[in-house]
Amino acid sequence: MALTKVQKTGITDNAIDADKIEDGTIVAADIAPGTITNAKLAGSIANDKLANSSITVNGSSVSLGGSVSAGKIQWQAVKTADFNAVAGEGYFVDTDSVGAVTATLPGSPSAGDTIAFKDYAANFGTNALTIARNGNNIQGVANDSEISTNRASIVLVYIDATKGWLYTNESNVANFGPTYITATGGTVTESGDFKIHTFTGDGCFVVSSLGTNIPCAQASTVDYLVVAGGGGGSPSISGGGGAGGFREGKDSTLSSPHTASPLAATSGLTISATTYPIVVGGGGALGSSGSNSVFSTITSTAGGKGGAPNATGSPGGSGGGGGGNPSGDCRAGGSGNTPPTSPSQGQNGGVGAGNGPAGWVGGGGGGGASNTGTPHNPPNGGGSGGPGAGTGINTSCTVGTPGPNGALRYFAGGGAGLGPGPNGSPGTGGGGSGGGNGTANTGGGAGGQGAGGKGIVIIRYKFQ
Repeated sequence: MALTKVQKTGITDNAIDADKIEDGTIVAADIAPGTITNAKLAGSIANDKLANSSITVNGSSVSLGGSVSAGKIQWQAVKTADFNAVAGEGYFVDTDSVGAVTATLPGSPSAGDTIAFKDYAANFGTNALTIARNGNNIQGVANDSEISTNRASIVLVYIDATKGWLYTNESNVANFGPTYITATGGTVTESGDFKIHTFTGDGCFVVSSLGTNIPCAQASTVDYLVVAGGGGGSPSISGGGGAGGFREGKDSTLSSPHTASPLAATSGLTISATTYPIVVGGGGALGSSGSNSVFSTITSTAGGKGGAPNATGSPGGSGGGGGGNPSGDCRAGGSGNTPPTSPSQGQNGGVGAGNGPAGWVGGGGGGGASNTGTPHNPPNGGGSGGPGAGTGINTSCTVGTPGPNGALRYFAGGGAGLGPGPNGSPGTGGGGSGGGNGTANTGGGAGGQGAGGKGIVIIRYKFQ
């Protein structure tokens, strides 16, 4: 009779190992419940012999015996300097003694990557944590994030290229939507999405906060107009005063609808959250040049005074016209754009009378922002002031000389030269007529024997 079964007593321990059993020979039905004890299983069945040789964690298959992170944040030692953040880690950040800290996110994240931050010393409100995006969006915007509230806690999870890193848990964190420049100072008006601060006298432009989650230029750039005080005339029959220096900047990336002058720089001024003292230069008194106007790094130079009889005009933002010389050579106008800026802040004054019959005394016109003053008008007429420049940076205010269609306001016109004959014409933009004063807050130069006009500072930025 054939042997069909081997009794258990006939098999010594460990006589049959895995190599002696063909795959599939023994099925579950051949093993009575409780027949094989745990002691007999230890180390005897390889993972790949099991029907279910892996488990699924967070949607991913993991082989038995392998390892995987289940999403728990591993908190790191306190950070006190700039660092690169790693997915799966959390960071206590201390800005109390070291100042602001920047944490740079991973450059090639995967969906589900998670990073956490916590204000260690409750000092983010003073020294902020900047989360650098490293080429990926944050909250769907291509900007870094600044965490500037004390005791802030935040968790970021990467989702996709469109939204990038999203905030899933927030505590003591301000709104992460777009914010814009916030500032005070001067007379504030609005034009669409832009605020305009107009300073007709000294003051302070106080920036309390910059923009976040918006293009960089909108977050920290302003357009500006800085016009210095116009030069005065001189006693007796003299040249016209030169206009105050004219400096304008309009950032080409701000999408601001206003029309800048042809003299404007194509970049605005980058600002920070601080206080900027504003100096508005006064117009020059009779016999004096004007005073400078200042906003941050922008200084516009005062207009030069008009030359007295037998004297040259003074240099400045725009030069003063030369005085008449009844007995000899012509008297030159003062040099404009002194000291030099680019674009130019002003032009030369016109030449005073000379080289003619004795007694010619007409003064040259003062230089303006856009053109030179004209020479005297023989025999005894004064030269005309050089024209100023027109800009739409602040058409919501009445300062400046209206242009032909009212769309622009003109500043920094040269003063008219004075003579016994007909006087010259004042330059558009506040220049004074013969014997008259330059217009206040235009930086206009004085007409001969007059006083120059006070300057102005205008600042414009996107606020919504």
